[in-house]
Amino acid sequence: VVRIRGIMGVSPKVRKILQLLRLRQIHNAVFVRVNTATLKMLQLVAPYIAWGYPSVKVVRDLVYKRGFGKVNKQRIPLTDNTVIENTLGAKTKGAIICVEDVVHEIFTVGDNFKAVNNFLWPFKLSSPSGGFSKKLLHYNEGGEAGNRETKICDLIKKML
Repeated sequence: VVRIRGIMGVSPKVRKILQLLRLRQIHNAVFVRVNTATLKMLQLVAPYIAWGYPSVKVVRDLVYKRGFGKVNKQRIPLTDNTVIENTLGAKTKGAIICVEDVVHEIFTVGDNFKAVNNFLWPFKLSSPSGGFSKKLLHYNEGGEAGNRETKICDLIKKML
């Protein structure tokens, strides 16, 4: 899920949902497990976000290029595996010990998805090269907002 619109004129309910999704800034991105509850939340904030189903390559690029971990409530870059092993090793009983384990867990939405996703800081992306086409319109109407399924990969590649 990528936030594509700012904070001006956002209703309190939408603001709260964006806060729950950890999308407090424009161009922030997070991974979300899709279930009935999160799908309803995504539909309520659809005009402010773009979301879809990324490929393994895009997940790997995001984690390697823009990946930061939460260690003692601080934003630490994922430069080596010791950061991950020390923080997630105990929480996941040794299942997640390197960056590739993080990528695999996020892509497959495995048993330790919640721990890994909470460890990852929301990705701070840049504005897309070439810009947005029509930010206010839904993706189906030729805009940017809403569900774009596998086409989210193109947007994220432009924003990396």
